[in-house]
Amino acid sequence: MGVYSKQLLSGSSNGLGILITGTATTALTTIHTAVTGTSGIDEAYAYAVNTTTTAVKLTVLYGDAGDASQVIEQTISGENGLELVLPGIPIQNAKIIKGFAGTANVIAVHGWVNRVT
Repeated sequence: MGVYSKQLLSGSSNGLGILITGTATTALTTIHTAVTGTSGIDEAYAYAVNTTTTAVKLTVLYGDAGDASQVIEQTISGENGLELVLPGIPIQNAKIIKGFAGTANVIAVHGWVNRVT
């Protein structure tokens, strides 16, 4: 049986929200880098909050920025609290979760991973 441990998103500083600063695939913000190797798995949970009154599109590139099947797009409502973006999706082998938004510096991502080793 695996051992579970709750970890901060690696893009977070002390567990605080990760401000999405980029607005295109050329300016991505790192949300999390997965556990190295294939013997462990990170289950990624993330919520986004939009501090403006206008809805903003958040694009999350999950593991491989060049693979369209690994892109998650979600419009985050304005001033609506936390909205689920990653519902425990597994990732491993040092793959990176990155994101960008339709407007810079208005969306913050909060979350954790359950690391299974």
